[in-house]
Amino acid sequence: MAPPPTPALTTDIIIELSDRPGRPIVLIERRNPPHGLAFPGGFVDLGETLEQAAVREAREETGLVVELVALLGVYSDPARDPRSHTCSVVYVARASGTPTAEDDAKAVHVVDPAAPPGRLVFDHEQILLDYLSYRETGARPAPRQ
Repeated sequence: MAPPPTPALTTDIIIELSDRPGRPIVLIERRNPPHGLAFPGGFVDLGETLEQAAVREAREETGLVVELVALLGVYSDPARDPRSHTCSVVYVARASGTPTAEDDAKAVHVVDPAAPPGRLVFDHEQILLDYLSYRETGARPAPRQ
């Protein structure tokens, strides 16, 4: 019997730059549709763990070597990605250094998380709100139904 069709598995990474005052975060400007600002991230490859995928995607898109510090949550709204149904596991990570736009990133932005320079694509606006709450309280968001 063929396996049932399932959503694609992705990971997104909120990268805090620990070597800068205020711990700004890294956003990418997407090279491919949908265009706009987003957290670094992408699809999990066969044979790798979610954590390996998160570290790989961060390095591929920003040039940064990250240390994962927390699991923020899982985001699975079928409408979160206009291209197809995806489920994303979102990590908070820290890094130091200067990010560079690589791979799928057209540009990188180092920003105050409370003041992004524009609207974020996918469901990254909600993820950012959840992250800001986590950063303030230390509590992860409750699962959505």
